[in-house]
Amino acid sequence: MPAALTKAGTEDPAPPAAAREPAPGAGGNRRRLRREYLLFLALIAPNFLFIAVFSYWPVIYNAYLSLTDWNMIAPIKNFVGFDNYVDMFTSLGFGDVMLTTVYFTVGVVGGSMALGLAIALLLNQKLRGRDFVRTMTFAPHVLSGAAVGLAWTFIFDPNYGLSRAFFSAFGASSPSWLTDSDWALPAVMIVYLWKTTGFAAIVYLAGLQNLPKEVYESASLDGAGAWTTFRRFTLPLLSPVTFFLVVTSTISSFQAFDVIALMTNGGPGSATTILSWFVYDSGFRSFQAGPAGASAIIMFVILLAITLVQTRYLERKVHYK
Repeated sequence: MPAALTKAGTEDPAPPAAAREPAPGAGGNRRRLRREYLLFLALIAPNFLFIAVFSYWPVIYNAYLSLTDWNMIAPIKNFVGFDNYVDMFTSLGFGDVMLTTVYFTVGVVGGSMALGLAIALLLNQKLRGRDFVRTMTFAPHVLSGAAVGLAWTFIFDPNYGLSRAFFSAFGASSPSWLTDSDWALPAVMIVYLWKTTGFAAIVYLAGLQNLPKEVYESASLDGAGAWTTFRRFTLPLLSPVTFFLVVTSTISSFQAFDVIALMTNGGPGSATTILSWFVYDSGFRSFQAGPAGASAIIMFVILLAITLVQTRYLERKVHYK
């Protein structure tokens, strides 16, 4: 048949290809979305499986064990409810453990950040051999805790260690660091400070090197002194770094174990028994799964609460720009 003519006598142009082809239906869209969801699930399934097996399930099973009375040998676990939690919160010994944990955490976290910032400020200067010093500063952080514990056990030996030579230079005798309950916790804190300060120093140093130079140029033109510049510009600009270190250092200090295991075994008495060592001692030395599980859940809740508080309140004081 002849093509249809317009009023001008010309042929009507053919409709565009998009208009001739029908749009895909809703069924095609659903199949495409289903394939994308299945691909997404296939990609995340291995990671989710490993996280569920090695992270979530141990926490759930530990919470169940905290409600039982089990010696880790008997085939039957006696359900006792919240008796383990009541016993711990009413025990003076557990109160001492929590107090020791607070002393240890505050001392290690505060000390490592203060010393780390001071070292970072020093290493940020143009000094000869600073690259070598930076490497040596960070080296203790990557050393094995077992090696660090053994080395410092020799250093603290009151008869043959290096501390004896240090105190002898001042005409004094070295204290019994690891066998005296008054000195054991400070000794462990010194070791952890030596091991963790380098990490804080390197992180602070990276933050210092990324601070905007125009801020300091403006402060210098305004006549601001070194202390004023540090207090009003450097510290606020380093607040993201400080926030990061507070969170990570707090979690790390609660999980401290290796150096205590090598140097003091939580002693003498319970002088160096922090919460992480109490969990190990209750579970794998006293074979009391219930108290061990309950103390582990308490530590989990405390860390979760501390992290939430730090994120909620401290982050408000962080200056990201």
